[in-house]
Amino acid sequence: METAAVTAQELRKVYGDRTVVDGISFDIARGETFALLGPNGAGKSTTVEMLEGYRRRTAGALSVLGVDPDHGGLDWKARLGIVLQTTGQSGAYTVREQLRQFATYYPRPRDVDEVIAAVGLTAQAGTRIAKLSGGQQRRVDVALGIVGRPELLFLDEPTTGFDPEARREFWRLIRELQDDGTTIVLTTHYLDEAAELADRVGVIIGGAMRALGPIDTFGGPRARVPRVSWIESGRARTEAVDDPWAFAVALAERLQAPPEALEIRRPTLEEVYLDMVAGAGVEQDEAVVR
Repeated sequence: METAAVTAQELRKVYGDRTVVDGISFDIARGETFALLGPNGAGKSTTVEMLEGYRRRTAGALSVLGVDPDHGGLDWKARLGIVLQTTGQSGAYTVREQLRQFATYYPRPRDVDEVIAAVGLTAQAGTRIAKLSGGQQRRVDVALGIVGRPELLFLDEPTTGFDPEARREFWRLIRELQDDGTTIVLTTHYLDEAAELADRVGVIIGGAMRALGPIDTFGGPRARVPRVSWIESGRARTEAVDDPWAFAVALAERLQAPPEALEIRRPTLEEVYLDMVAGAGVEQDEAVVR
C-alpha cells in the first residue's frame, strides 16, 4: 500500500508559554490537493512551515514524502516546490533568466519556456522582473515553485494580486499539475479557490484541528442542510430545512401566494467555514475571507 505524502501525528509547536500548534493530526494522500484554512494567527502557517522543514516542531511525529522534515537533506528538498506569500526572486533578472537559474537546482526540471507559458508570461519572458506588475511577479513565484517538477507543492496564498481572469488561468494550471499526480498543500483566504481546487479541507482554529473532511461533505450533514430564503412582510427570512421543496410548498400555501424572492440552496464552503469560526468565538475581522 502506497504511503501518504504527509503524515502528522500530535504535532505541536510551543514558544515559551504560548502554544501555537496544539497536537494536530492529519494525513495527505499522494496526488491529493489539501486546503488548510483558518483565521489569522490560527497556527496554519506554522504548521505548513514545519511540513516544509523551515521550522522545527516541539513534539509529535511528522513524515513528508517519507522523510522527517527536521532531517531532510538537499535530495528531499529538491522534491518539494514552495510558493511563499512574499516574492523571493531577484528583480535584476529577466523572467527567463531567473527560471533558468532555478532550473539548475533540480535533477529533472521542467522546460523553462513551457513553465513560462503555463503561468501566462510568454510575452514578458525577456522582461526584468522588477518591471513586472505585482500580479505578474506573483506568477513568477508560481513558476519558480513548479519548475523543479515537485512531488509535493506548497502554495501559500498563491493568487494574491491576481485579477479574476488570472485566477481562472492559475486554476487551470493547478488542475494540470493535479492530473500529473502532484500532491498540493494549499493555504488560502479565498474560500471559492479552496472549494474549486481541493479534495479535502482542514480548518485550524486556536492551534487545533477543528474540522477535517472532503469538500462536498465538509462540516458534517447538519452544516450542509439546505437553506430556504424569501421575503415576507418586507423582511428577509431564512430557514434551514431538511426538505426544502416541502417547506416551500407549505410556505406558499400559508402565504396564499408564491413567496417573494424565493431561493433554495445549500450552504457554501465559505458559509460553513465562517459559521465554524464564529462558533469558536473568533472575531470576524480575524477571519476575513478576502
